Amino acid sequence: MLLRVEDTDRARSTEEAVEAIYDGLRWLGLDWDDDAVSQASRVARHQEVANQLLADGRAYRCYATPEELAKMRETARAEGRSILYDGRWRDRDPAEAPAGVDPVIRLKAPRDGETVVDDLVQGRVVVGNGELDDLVLLRSDGTPTYMLAVVVDDHDMAVTHVIRGDDHFTNTFRQRQIYDLLDWTAPAFAHIPLIHGPDGAKLSKRHGALAVQAYRDMGYLPEAVCNYLLRLGWSHGDDEIISSAQAIDWFGLESVGKSPARFDFEKLASLNGHYIRDSDPEHMFGRMLPFLEARLSRSISDIERARILILINELKERSKTLVELADSALFCAAGRPLPLDENASKLLTEDARALLSRLASALTDVHDWSTDGIENAIRAFADREALKFGKVAQPLRAALTGTNKSPGIFQVLFALGRDESIGRIQDVCI
Repeated sequence: MLLRVEDTDRARSTEEAVEAIYDGLRWLGLDWDDDAVSQASRVARHQEVANQLLADGRAYRCYATPEELAKMRETARAEGRSILYDGRWRDRDPAEAPAGVDPVIRLKAPRDGETVVDDLVQGRVVVGNGELDDLVLLRSDGTPTYMLAVVVDDHDMAVTHVIRGDDHFTNTFRQRQIYDLLDWTAPAFAHIPLIHGPDGAKLSKRHGALAVQAYRDMGYLPEAVCNYLLRLGWSHGDDEIISSAQAIDWFGLESVGKSPARFDFEKLASLNGHYIRDSDPEHMFGRMLPFLEARLSRSISDIERARILILINELKERSKTLVELADSALFCAAGRPLPLDENASKLLTEDARALLSRLASALTDVHDWSTDGIENAIRAFADREALKFGKVAQPLRAALTGTNKSPGIFQVLFALGRDESIGRIQDVCI
């Protein structure tokens, strides 16, 4: 895999922006061979090809000023004509060039006939050459345009297939003309549909279309993101969970659909939840840890780590993102007295606090602090109080975790340990 950064737009291609691309690709596990190639570093080669076309009579210098071109388009628009460049310097003698104007170099594109692209996804697509104009190859300052640079670089890097969004289709016809006028063999093209938002409109920031790093920060796993993106517009039977190895083995352009796919955050979250549940506990603990420590603003202790690892399999079952997983584990490392959320506070009525005070006394006599020993003691306590188990478990959960949701209450008591558990219960009884 080779990586080329198309950075001919120097204003937008800052060092920070390029590093963000590298960072996002590495996070997704998409590593590349050799050093990344900067398109901007190949300007001399792009200029060489443009001058070759100029020498062969397949390109020409255009001295039209920006003001002149603006007036040309304004007039054409008023008269209901095409606003494409009208080729006014195509066959004009350069001796007529106005003084002080630095020319651009334009491709002398064919005016008759058609340009054909046999696309591997969209099929055969034909455009009349009259619908295309003489595109700029080199700007007046000598810098190449994207159109020229990408053709030269694809040719020099021996690219065989160009797979990109179908919003590039217009570019492809123009680039195909450059290939033809250079007598180079064009690569195969495959234009895949764009991703749309849930409302069917092109995916944009208002849909939550963010940089790759944003999905990482929201607690998505890279393998889940890759899996989800793979399935947008491509399928392999009824398979939903597809590993990278399977993707490499199975993928083919013939299974790419022609219609836009819709990005659904709920489906991504559901798929991410599958990867979290299916993961090794120690591995997932490590993935979740930065999110947890960011919430605590400190490192966790060995005791807190041990508590979480006891419960992590149950915590994983309830979590769709690493953020949710960290939030659900937060009570294992929270300081005392434990903060209570609104639902927990409602459960801890005066009667419930009195009940928990009696339960704390009963738990001090439990010598077998295992899940079975804890369960036997609490169920016996509920029987003595003539209460259903839930009437004891609900306020107990609130006292131990500060919420009304948690893994099994016996597992929570076992993970927290005797002293911490009784201490948290006593805190709410004061």
